Amino acid sequence: MTQDVQRTRRLGTSQWKILEHIKRHGYSTVPELSEVVDLNIETVRSHLRDLDGGGLVERAGRRPDGPGRPEILYRLTTAAHALFPSQDGELLQELVEYLERSGQPELVRDFLQERMEARRAECQARVEGLEGTERLEEVARILSEEGFMAEVRSNRPGQSTLRLCHCPMRKLVDVTTAPCQAEVSFIQDLLGEEVSRVSYIPSGDASCRYVLTSAG
Repeated sequence: MTQDVQRTRRLGTSQWKILEHIKRHGYSTVPELSEVVDLNIETVRSHLRDLDGGGLVERAGRRPDGPGRPEILYRLTTAAHALFPSQDGELLQELVEYLERSGQPELVRDFLQERMEARRAECQARVEGLEGTERLEEVARILSEEGFMAEVRSNRPGQSTLRLCHCPMRKLVDVTTAPCQAEVSFIQDLLGEEVSRVSYIPSGDASCRYVLTSAG
């Protein structure tokens, strides 16, 4: 389960109203939110503390106008913006379909290759000097940072499996296998050896599994 889904399930109706109001107006204060959600000041402050602790709102200075002490302004974090509907995946899918139809599929492959290259040196430095299961587990951590929810499983003595439990480019994979090819290349470069894929999420499997016969 992704962090965004977990956050969404934990939010109550009043907290959603708070987030929606700030989303519509950019910033808001406790008194404004109290009026919008029809809750007293202390309850709103409690909700904001929870939202702040969950990484969804943050302070953005104070509003200088008006009588009395300037009110603290709150705004949404990047994580909170991600909870609202997005068509990014659909638009990317349509773009790739267009490139495929127009006879330019190599642009997708070149883009993904360049994207991998941008991280390759940094990731290679993280696995340098590591061997066997220790190296495999570091590769799993790197892939998890990319959104793959990777984990290492030991099948039997001398054999380990790298499981990718989530495909962060699933909509893209529906129209091109280029991300999968780039994924395999990236994994093999980091491990310094060949891997065999024995299960595949687009085929209906629960994960993409890669077997390494020498790790363990």
